[in-house]
Amino acid sequence: MYAIIATGGKQYKVTEGDIIRVEKLDAAEGDKITFDQVLMIGGEETLIGNPVVDGAKVAATVTANGKADKVVVYKYKRKTGYHKKNGHRQLFTEVKIDSIAK
Repeated sequence: MYAIIATGGKQYKVTEGDIIRVEKLDAAEGDKITFDQVLMIGGEETLIGNPVVDGAKVAATVTANGKADKVVVYKYKRKTGYHKKNGHRQLFTEVKIDSIAK
């Protein structure tokens, strides 16, 4: 069985036991969290939400919080001598999917 969840403005396809990186959440390592924005559940029978599946929840455990690799942003305009280098490291939360409930 799999589910499609929405968090942090993105959608993720998850199954039980998956470890995924999502946008930074306010949770410490070892905390249990639930995602209630379940857009679809697939498997034996498929449930499609309008926009979310009623009563469906995905339980997960936070395994780590951290920063991703640096993303370099380079702006350049030809013939004008303009170029600017910038970058940032995006914060993430790594979660392990424990269960999918209908």
